[in-house]
Amino acid sequence: MGEKISVTFVKPGGTRETVEAETGESVMQAAVFNDVEGVEAECGGSCVCATCHVYLDEAAMKLAPAAEEDELAMLEDAAAEQRESSRLSCQIKLTPEMDGITVTIPETQY
Repeated sequence: MGEKISVTFVKPGGTRETVEAETGESVMQAAVFNDVEGVEAECGGSCVCATCHVYLDEAAMKLAPAAEEDELAMLEDAAAEQRESSRLSCQIKLTPEMDGITVTIPETQY
């Protein structure tokens, strides 16, 4: 069982929701396990659907490992605008250093 940390999700429209998550979980799991709307995660975290696309804040961008080739390919097919901070939330494992990060959910996943 991992250490408890907080992750804030900014939903489309600007509403902020801070949830408790465990280190070792993915950002996607933190959203899904806490019923955060907007992270669809249709493939369950297999990096094959891009419906868990999010935008990371600056702190999270520095702490997250670089995106691998398969993630970058999926992001090209994401429905929402791709930005420098775009990531698939299923590919980012939470670490203790990520406590307090902010993740913005795009307007659409489809």
